[in-house]
Amino acid sequence: MSASSLSDPAVRDFLTGGTKTGHLGYLAADGRPLVVPVWFVLDGDRIAFNTGATTAKGRALLRDPRVVMSVDLPEPPFGFVQVQGRARITDDLDEVRRIASLCGARYMGADRAEEFGARNGVPGELAIWIEPSKVIASLDVTA
Repeated sequence: MSASSLSDPAVRDFLTGGTKTGHLGYLAADGRPLVVPVWFVLDGDRIAFNTGATTAKGRALLRDPRVVMSVDLPEPPFGFVQVQGRARITDDLDEVRRIASLCGARYMGADRAEEFGARNGVPGELAIWIEPSKVIASLDVTA
């Protein structure tokens, strides 16, 4: 396990390869830690995803931007990347649609990107970027 960054090519390859789901950790209003699966993409040197402003995670991140995301490979050689940081949030519909389209393309295929962008790029939705403060990676646990 080592400290790394999202600009590390091996970390980028791990995060962008396939359709791994991110596991987003955030804090409930009463301080309880919560985790939820999310579709995500890399957008520059930040992780990006969408959510509704009135969802539990949307409300929580608007209240407290501290966040962590873990992405794992559940088969040999096993591995994970953990990204700690702060959420940067916008409701700008152009950005919301752009991130939704990128996520749709990644998880559902390029032919459905526009469909997911249109479905999720609407008022009430948010685009969220994790600005990393710490990245921990162990890309081959079996080594």
